[in-house]
Amino acid sequence: MAVQSGKTGFRILAYISIGFAALGVVLPLVPTTPFVLLAGYFASKGSPAFAQWLEGHPRFGPAIEQWRHRRAVPARAKVLACSMMAMSWGVLLILGSPLAVLVVSGLFLLIVATYMITRPSY
Repeated sequence: MAVQSGKTGFRILAYISIGFAALGVVLPLVPTTPFVLLAGYFASKGSPAFAQWLEGHPRFGPAIEQWRHRRAVPARAKVLACSMMAMSWGVLLILGSPLAVLVVSGLFLLIVATYMITRPSY
């Protein structure tokens, strides 16, 4: 029974992730790629049929395939993600966040941006 409930949890997470990815297709500030990759991962654990559908999808499939085979991220996604991270940190600065918050969040965002920028692009 525990295996079935685990698969159900992964399936639910896959559907939630693809929902956010779909929002990212139509809303310019919501990232699509990270949610597609999450959906592909969760679907592979909880729903082989959904995973197969995602991998064959004309919009979402290429991102999953590029990540699995090359660990590559679309150049557009890199630019958007780094821009949004910089903007978020800027908002914290403008709102007068404490120095500790600025330093910790800045370091975290810098690490994430560095990781993303160093991945191959497609």
